[in-house]
Amino acid sequence: MKKKLLVVDDERTIRMLLENYFRADYDVTIKGDGVEALAYLQEGNIPDLIILDINMPNMDGGAFIENIRSSGYFRDIPVIMLSASESSTERVRFLRLGANDYLVKPFNPEELSVRIENLLARAK
Repeated sequence: MKKKLLVVDDERTIRMLLENYFRADYDVTIKGDGVEALAYLQEGNIPDLIILDINMPNMDGGAFIENIRSSGYFRDIPVIMLSASESSTERVRFLRLGANDYLVKPFNPEELSVRIENLLARAK
């Protein structure tokens, strides 16, 4: 059975890129912001890993990760942040909030794939 990835990003091109790149190996679900993603989780859907953009409308990546890390059900789901910001301060902030990894856009999908594999291997 395929592992489940939840991609949360408001940029359509990023969502399409990730869905197309990963759908052969993973069951990929796409959401456009944190509100949609949280509703999806609260419906009982538990992905194996979340790829999360930082800057989004309605609920940004920071509010989303704080929300899931304070939840008994979702707190252990590995999260990889995607951001246009290379700021070390921003990176540290999200790692402190509970992100497992942080990748700067534009990124190499193959690198993201290896990071996903590593996190999923550790989560077993």
